[in-house]
Amino acid sequence: MSDQLTFERENRERIQAVENSFGPSGKPLYQTGRILMGEGRLIKQGRRKQEMKVFFLFNDVLVYGSIILNGRWNKNQKIIPLENIMLEDMEDGALRNQWLIRTPRKSFFVSAPSHEEKQAWMQHIQDCRDKLLQGGSRQPGSNFAVSWIPDQTSYKCMRCSTTFSLTKRRHHCRKCGFLVCNSCSKQREVIDHIHPTKRLRVCSLCYIRKEEDVSRSRGDSTEKNSVDSASSSDDKDDSHVGEAPYPRASEPLSRRKSVDTDRPSMSADHSGCT
Repeated sequence: MSDQLTFERENRERIQAVENSFGPSGKPLYQTGRILMGEGRLIKQGRRKQEMKVFFLFNDVLVYGSIILNGRWNKNQKIIPLENIMLEDMEDGALRNQWLIRTPRKSFFVSAPSHEEKQAWMQHIQDCRDKLLQGGSRQPGSNFAVSWIPDQTSYKCMRCSTTFSLTKRRHHCRKCGFLVCNSCSKQREVIDHIHPTKRLRVCSLCYIRKEEDVSRSRGDSTEKNSVDSASSSDDKDDSHVGEAPYPRASEPLSRRKSVDTDRPSMSADHSGCT
């Protein structure tokens, strides 16, 4: 009993220290049942540059922010519920020991100092997420934002090949993540999992595909109504037969493959999700 009380007190103090590091601009983090599993620094690939960020893994959320004053203070706090996270292992590229963190509103690449730390982070995030979902009170996310292609990756619009310049600025399509010019991204569209009401910038190709999908859907609906009408008429003519329609089989749900990694120790206060 005393050990449990000691753990709860120390956990509360650690969470309070994380809260204080973000100052008054940060949101409160302490909740009953929330446990700080570990923390560390990872390089995050931003739109324009790579930047060192501090990450805090809790048993129900992942928190990260920008580092100021040599780690004594943090800013720009971001909180992501673990049920809304999907991890994708990546080969080394511009970043070494990298993987992709996908969320409904934003997806981004992060990099650990070593392969062992990368594996530890991925495994512990996945373990905590799996345990969180076991209770059944939370549902996993199903729609995830695309990761943006970094600005320095291309000097031309990825739709019309116009060279970017001071007057031809880079923009990102929120639907495919491509670098595009303003002329190729004048359309706006609501993307529900990113923002339920805000109309976001999309490239011309994604907009055309959306319009085609809408037109196809309307066509299918019109065709279905015509078929249903004809079928209804036939049913009236053949009502004396008395045959019941066959039930339509449901399609099996595809199950997302979880990250399969070893379990090295994570440089943090605790290892594993309890």
